[in-house]
Amino acid sequence: MKNIFFTIVLLLTVISLPAQRSQRIAFIDMAYILENVPEYLTAQNTLDAKVQKWKQKLDKQARHIEVLKTDLASEKAILTKDLIEEKEEEITLKQAELRRLESLYFGPKGDMYLLRKQLVKPVQDQVYNAIQKIAARKKYDFVFDKSSDLVMLYSNKKYDISNLVLTSIGRSRKINERKKKKSAPKKELTAKEKENIAKRNAKKLAQKKAVEEKRKARLKKQEEKRRILREKKEALKKKRENQKKNKNNN
Repeated sequence: MKNIFFTIVLLLTVISLPAQRSQRIAFIDMAYILENVPEYLTAQNTLDAKVQKWKQKLDKQARHIEVLKTDLASEKAILTKDLIEEKEEEITLKQAELRRLESLYFGPKGDMYLLRKQLVKPVQDQVYNAIQKIAARKKYDFVFDKSSDLVMLYSNKKYDISNLVLTSIGRSRKINERKKKKSAPKKELTAKEKENIAKRNAKKLAQKKAVEEKRKARLKKQEEKRRILREKKEALKKKRENQKKNKNNN
């Protein structure tokens, strides 16, 4: 209901804008974009692995608490009051520790939040920046996210700029990689690396020389053919001239 209300308000806002200029609207599929960004997949896999590890630790501690409760229930009849209180206190402390760990890992400002911010947010910011640049360049008034809670009853594929966003991200990645390569300090090559480079350069030079020799041989052969053709033409021309002279003399 909340989504429908938001959609209606948004549509009314668009309709109520000045009619003298048609509104340019586009949409993206954020889920599709992120699934096709390698940095996001790497970050998400790292985050998922860490979350799984935290859950396993919490589950192990929760199972241990259940074992303690079961043991206490089965032994309660033969235990003294002091031992019962001691075991109950132990269970209470372990339950408090479990809640503390749950909050530490999955709380509002917990480890998962911080790790997501560290790993995933830079990629999301990269996507948002690409969307903003495209929207500014193409003068879009609105860019909606098809995969969000916004209800889109219909969307024409020609207004989908998801692939355009991916292209922009890929272009930015290549530019950043080139900058990193230029700014990276050049390491001293080992003797083996220098030897391999020298061999590759010698091989390239030999290949270049062989190609040049082949080209010269081909040009020489073509020139020889043209020379023979010219000689044949000259001989044919002289023959015709002689035939013409003999005909005139007769």
